[in-house]
Amino acid sequence: MSVVLFASVVRVVDGLPLSASTDYEQDKELQETKRHLKGLSRKLGQFPDRCTFKSGSYNVNFTYSLGVGYLMVCTASYPNVLAFCFLDELQKEFIVTYDPKRISSAVRPYSFIEFDTFIQKTKQRYNNPRSLSTKINLADMQTEIKLRPPYQLSPEDLQAVNGFSARTAAKYKGIAPTQMLEPATLPGVVSCVLTVLCGGLNLLRGVHAIESILQNDDEDFNYVIAFFLGTAACLYQCYLFLYFSVWRNSKSFLAFALICLSNMYLYELRNIWQILFHVAVGAFTTLQIRLRQPLGKAPDYNV
Repeated sequence: MSVVLFASVVRVVDGLPLSASTDYEQDKELQETKRHLKGLSRKLGQFPDRCTFKSGSYNVNFTYSLGVGYLMVCTASYPNVLAFCFLDELQKEFIVTYDPKRISSAVRPYSFIEFDTFIQKTKQRYNNPRSLSTKINLADMQTEIKLRPPYQLSPEDLQAVNGFSARTAAKYKGIAPTQMLEPATLPGVVSCVLTVLCGGLNLLRGVHAIESILQNDDEDFNYVIAFFLGTAACLYQCYLFLYFSVWRNSKSFLAFALICLSNMYLYELRNIWQILFHVAVGAFTTLQIRLRQPLGKAPDYNV
């Protein structure tokens, strides 16, 4: 029999359960599947925003958006289209019912347990296909799933939940919308080119400084360190512009601060215009990093 058995709502950032359906199933395989669901709920942000995991006779399906995840367990024969329509209904209702500030400030598990009433009613409807014919539009979801099918999680993916590695992160790169950046603009490309130029100039001057030290023992080795720190900061700014990173904006400000400090130390070797050029390019690139934000899923809720 194809049915929805369990559903829950969690906060993505920390996996805090916000609401869940009540059930009294004692099947060992189902309980094991629900343990998988709880493990996934704590690491939703590491996976694409729409996934399916097959666990024996059952499937775990989930989706998340705007910091809230929606998960469900159903029998393996339950249609994917209906499963994600079910999750979509939970998502729409939860978003219009609860304020985002209240969700983010929740500290106790199941702070929105009253939402269980809606989950149970929706579950009953989806377990009775006759009641669905006039209440949902399957065509829209069928088209969406065809264009962007849910990612099929493997047992290896589930093992990675307990130890998320760089290898796993690389596997999901480009799939999870939170790890994709907006398209680069012309000013952004120009800033990146200028930053590479500044890094190259610092590197060249650093090499010359090393040669000078080898020829004259009284030269200050700290100048070499300042040049190479400036080079590293420039290259790191380019990296932050091109790729998504946690605390990306804060890191860009720290790199800019390092560029300023290194140029302040080099004031005896550079004139004021050279220093202003390096600082201006660093500031321009920091701004472009700030403007190039990660892409997020724009939900079509029609509310």
